[in-house]
Amino acid sequence: MLTTGPAKKVSVYVMEGHTYHGTATYAAILDYLFFRGISDATVVRGVAGFGTDHKLHTSRILDLADEMPIKIEFIESAERVEEVLPKLTEIAKKGFIEVQDTTVIRPQPHDKSKPAPPPAKLQSHAKMMRILIGESDKWEEKPLYEALVQALRANDIAGVTVYRGILGYGANRRIHKDSTLSVSHDAPILLTVIESEEKLRAFIPVLDQMVKQGLVVLSDVDVIKYSHAEPLPEKHDEVRK
Repeated sequence: MLTTGPAKKVSVYVMEGHTYHGTATYAAILDYLFFRGISDATVVRGVAGFGTDHKLHTSRILDLADEMPIKIEFIESAERVEEVLPKLTEIAKKGFIEVQDTTVIRPQPHDKSKPAPPPAKLQSHAKMMRILIGESDKWEEKPLYEALVQALRANDIAGVTVYRGILGYGANRRIHKDSTLSVSHDAPILLTVIESEEKLRAFIPVLDQMVKQGLVVLSDVDVIKYSHAEPLPEKHDEVRK
């Protein structure tokens, strides 16, 4: 079994129509590698190519459909490659073989016998912005809530969540509700954003242009985030949802 460290990558190129003792050459190579205990090998079929004869081969030409390029590739230690190379050269005598130096990196599997590290706990202060509008509100012929989401994203706001209310009323004291029996499309919409105060206040002029009737509320929040990733540097001022 391959371990982390130096190794050799071997690529064998043959044509699909080539045979070795009555068997397709690529199949004969794959069988040989398998029974010699090579770790793993992959066979890929080309869709187009040409060889030393400068003859174009492509799967779009029906009469050349069995003459497509085939590549067999495997990675092994230098010692094992030296063992199998002579036979590979014999089998692939109508093709060619490429050998390259490479490095194998095997990620270490998690040791289940060891307890998982506790999640990192990130705490900070931020602002929550709530934007209350109606579902029928528009901005440049598109739903206002969709336009606001796009504007928030364009202004590098960390994230936004849109909620569709089932019942509510606004400054005009008119009831807005979501009902399968009603054709009304003016249910209350709430957008919630958590970000740094600096970014949210910088976004308020955009809201002034887009929201003609609604309510915007800013409030202080304490953000607590649990993550198994590495903690962010303390100077990082973004607050992710």
